[in-house]
Amino acid sequence: ERQLEHGAWGITAAVPHQARVYRAHGIARIFLANELVDAAALRWLAAELDADPGFRFVCYVDSVRGAELMDEALRAAGASRPVDVVVELGAGEGARTGVRTEAECAAVADAVAAAGTLRLVGVAGYEGEVPAADPERVRAWLRRLTALAADFDKAGRFDPSAGEIVVSAGGSAWFDTVAEVFAEIPDLSLPVLKLLRSGAYVSHDDGHYRTLTPFNRVPAEGALRPAFRLWSQVVSRPTPEQAFTNAGKRDAAYDLHLPEAQVVRDARTGAVRPAEGIEVTGLSDQHAWLRTAPGADLEVGDWVGMGLSHPCTSFDKWQLIPLVEADGTVVDYLRTFF
Repeated sequence: ERQLEHGAWGITAAVPHQARVYRAHGIARIFLANELVDAAALRWLAAELDADPGFRFVCYVDSVRGAELMDEALRAAGASRPVDVVVELGAGEGARTGVRTEAECAAVADAVAAAGTLRLVGVAGYEGEVPAADPERVRAWLRRLTALAADFDKAGRFDPSAGEIVVSAGGSAWFDTVAEVFAEIPDLSLPVLKLLRSGAYVSHDDGHYRTLTPFNRVPAEGALRPAFRLWSQVVSRPTPEQAFTNAGKRDAAYDLHLPEAQVVRDARTGAVRPAEGIEVTGLSDQHAWLRTAPGADLEVGDWVGMGLSHPCTSFDKWQLIPLVEADGTVVDYLRTFF
């Protein structure tokens, strides 16, 4: 809601069930940054598009087989509106999804053109998967993406009925570079819709992205503050080198790194102090494993405030998230739906 109020074009989804939740809440524009080949999901999508002329949906396609499966399912569903797709350009050898070469991109575009149920409206990808990413490599891949859009346009591959050409990229580490390169896109035969899909910008983390954001490359632009702190209580202190708290995999969102012990709230006094000599070394279902250095001040009953290395799955794990002021006072709750 807040993103749309502030002018977001739409909302990005990763999998079909997220798109269904968005539609249940009235989201009119959805960008599915993934391939979609499941017949049941495509049947649902066809019905949504047919029922609502104002609904805009775009998804990836990165193979001839994928385009064929989409066409087969949509024909079986009796779809009357074509599904808008963008060819996904892979970020390099060993990267995630996406077509690896421009020649293969053209073959996928031909398959889309041959499918009467699909409409090619642009190109897209994810620069966060560029191998050994640095500014030069990321810019080089982004320029491949924008050149692909220009080449496709010159060859007349984009469907003019869409009224615009979609060019999309952007994770939470290189959004400044994406914006810079997208600003270089020349005039094409249709207006260009430049979609930046940064995810964690709305709920920044305490780990990987904190060290990679544009604000570290350009310190004068300020900094992003982490959005989450997980409070977990010490329930066991079996040895001077070990402690366990009562939050684990079910509670702590993590991706590349484990949670980071940051502060301790004393159970006796309520005072908060730095978590010196305390490290999270593992997560069980309902426990965090802590290693404590000699002299670490930690007792059963104390609370450990942890920073989280990746915020995205916090919205999966916590369906009711407290919104707090700087001093920790809870002022509202955010309801999530998955």
